[in-house]
Order: sequence, then C-alpha cells, then structure tokens
Amino acid sequence: MAFNINPKTHLLEPACFMPSPHYDDRPRDMSITLLVIHNISLPPGQFQGKYVDDFFLDRLSSEAHPYFKTIEHLRVSSHLFIRRDGEVVQFVPFHQRAWHAGESMFNGRERCNDFSIGIELEGTDDQPFEDQQYEHLAQVTRCLLTHYSTIPQKNIVGHSDIAPNRKTDPGPYFDWKRYHRLITE
Repeated sequence: MAFNINPKTHLLEPACFMPSPHYDDRPRDMSITLLVIHNISLPPGQFQGKYVDDFFLDRLSSEAHPYFKTIEHLRVSSHLFIRRDGEVVQFVPFHQRAWHAGESMFNGRERCNDFSIGIELEGTDDQPFEDQQYEHLAQVTRCLLTHYSTIPQKNIVGHSDIAPNRKTDPGPYFDWKRYHRLITE
C-alpha cells in the first residue's frame, strides 16, 4: 500500500479519517520534529473492538466495561492508530496538536504534543505486534519523514522515552531493530 499526505488537508491517504474532538492548534510557527510510538488496547489486552475509536472520539461508554470508569475523565487522541490487521485510522490532521503525549519531555523540551506526531499501535506491553502493523508503520513513517523533513530519524521515540516515569509503551515486545530496518529499506 502506498501512503501519501494530502498537503491541503494534512491527512494520510488512503487512511480512514475519523475526526476526534480531542485536539487543538499547535503553537504558532511550531515545527514538527518528533514522532512518538505508543500502544493501546481497550479494554486492556483486548483487540479488534471499537473501544479505542470510541475513546478517541469521546463516545466511550463508561458502562461498557468496568475499566472504562477509570479513564472516563481523560481526553485523549492520536494522529494515527494502526490496528492489529494493519488498518490505519487517522483521528487528527498532522498540522493540529493531538493529545497523545501528556506530561512529557524530549531533549529538554517539555510539552511534546506541541511538536510531535503520535502513532498508536493496537497492542500491549506484553505481547508481540503483528507483521502488518510493522509493515504499515514503516510505510507511514517513511511517508512522514519525507513530508516532514524536520523530523530526523533519531527523533523517533517511544512514549516511554518522553514520559519515563509515567509510561512504558510501546513496551519490550516492540521490535525497534526490525522497525528501523523496515523504514530504511
């Protein structure tokens, strides 16, 4: 699959776009210089449902699962979500600030949401990711690095790298060597 970023809409094509209300404007004249890889599953450890979409779209019912009561106050989004089967969904246009990093710091700069793009992989810290996820993540990454030449490859990090006391994702099962090999092929 060939991915492309539409320069007018700032959307990844041919990804499905589901606009999240959880975003705002980036600070004026802020360059995108960071790519952050995450993982998420809702409920934790369960895949292939609609709950991650509902969470990012602010329509997750706290009654649908006991865990959801613990996160109902959160307002979270990501630019992209890559499902277990490799499907890519976009929730926030790249020129907007998605709310994925929270309290964070990279190279002495706080508020990583201001200057980053967030990609969520459907997964957990304790299970391997799927081949299709790596393939599409690498294709999307190559597209982003071409479109946003302000992101050096060394600025591709995990959520755990920018919020080490709070976050552990994408976790020990994320194969960074494989991912880096795929983005340079």
